Amino acid sequence: MALLLTIGHWVVWVVGGVALVATLLPILRQTAWWIRAFDFPRLQIVAGLALSLIAELALPGTSGLAHILFSASLGLGIVYQASRIWPYTPLHSQQVARATRPDDDNDNHISLMVANVLMYNRDASRLLGHVNNLRPDILLALETDDWWLSQLERIEKDYPYTCHAPLPNTYGMLVFSRLPLREPQIRYILDNDIPSFHGCVVLPSGVAVNLHFLHPKPPAPQESKSSAPRDAELLVVGKVIHRQDARPTIVAGDLNDVAWSHTSELFRRISRLLDPRIGRGLLPTFHADHKLLRWPLDHVFHSAHFRLQRLERLTHIGSDHFPIYIRLSYEPNGWHEQEKELEQADAGDHQEAEEKIEEGVAEANDPNAN
Repeated sequence: MALLLTIGHWVVWVVGGVALVATLLPILRQTAWWIRAFDFPRLQIVAGLALSLIAELALPGTSGLAHILFSASLGLGIVYQASRIWPYTPLHSQQVARATRPDDDNDNHISLMVANVLMYNRDASRLLGHVNNLRPDILLALETDDWWLSQLERIEKDYPYTCHAPLPNTYGMLVFSRLPLREPQIRYILDNDIPSFHGCVVLPSGVAVNLHFLHPKPPAPQESKSSAPRDAELLVVGKVIHRQDARPTIVAGDLNDVAWSHTSELFRRISRLLDPRIGRGLLPTFHADHKLLRWPLDHVFHSAHFRLQRLERLTHIGSDHFPIYIRLSYEPNGWHEQEKELEQADAGDHQEAEEKIEEGVAEANDPNAN
C-alpha cells in the first residue's frame, strides 16, 4: 500500500509538473516551435492541472511546505489558463452583436465557408454536400491541389468569380464566389510557396468588402522551426488593414494559430477586427479525428461594420479539419455600438508588430531556417 501511495505521489508530481511547465513556457514569448506549441492545448493543460490538484489534495500523506507550494502553483496555473480560455466560452459577453437585419435581407448579408480539405483526402462529396446545402456566397478551400480544383470546378456555374492557386505542397488555395470580386489576386507575402488571397467582394447592395484569406505555415519541426513567419504574415495583413481607414473587412483562413495566442490578440489590436467566437464557444476545428485533442485553428475575423447572423462548425468532410460557416450582416449603423469591443493597439503593440515582421521576413529569407 505504501508503495502504491508513493507511486501515486510521483505520478501527480510528474503530471502536474509537466502541466506547469507547459503553462509557463508560452509566457516567454519565444518563437521556437516547441514553445509555441503549448499555445494550442490550453484545455488539455487545464485538465492536467486540475486532475493533479485534486489528486494532490486527496492523496493521504501530503503535507508540509512542498505540498502547499505545489498545490498553490497548480491552482494559479488553473486560474491563468482559464483566464486565457474564458473569453471563448458562452459565459463571456459576446464581442460581436447579433444581427438585427431580417434573415432574408440578402442584399446586406455575406456568407463564407472555410474548409481545409486535407490535400490527400480524395472524397470531395461531403464538402460539395455542405456547399449545396448552405450555398455560401464564398467558398475558401485550403490544402487544395489540381485534383481538388477538378472536383470543385463543377460549382463554377453558380460561383463564376474565382481566384485559384492549386499547389501540391498542402498550401494550395481556391476561392469561389457568387458575388463579384474586384481586383482579386494571389500574393506570396513571405514565402514563394505559401499563397494568400486579397481583393474585394461586392455585396448586392453595392457595398465593397475587403477580403484577406491566409494559410501560413504552422510552427512545427516539419514545417517551420519557429512561429516567426506565421506571426509575420498575419501582422503584415494587420498593418495593411490598419492603414485602410476602417473599411469593411473580413480576414479568414486556417491561421495555424489559436485565437487566445499572444500573436492573435496582437493582430486583433493592430487590425481593429472582431472575433465572433468570443462569448460563443471554442468551435474547435482541428483535429477532426481526435475528440480529446482539438483546438480552433480556422478563423474568421471582421470589422465592426458587421453583426453575426450565423456561425457554426460543420460536420466531418474526411479532412483533419472541420469546415466552418459564417453569415454576417452588414450593419454600419451599429459601428459605434460595437466599437467599444475593439481592442486598441498602443505604441508598444505597433513596435512589437514591426519587430515580429522583421524577424519573420529574416527567417523566411534564410535558407537554413527551415
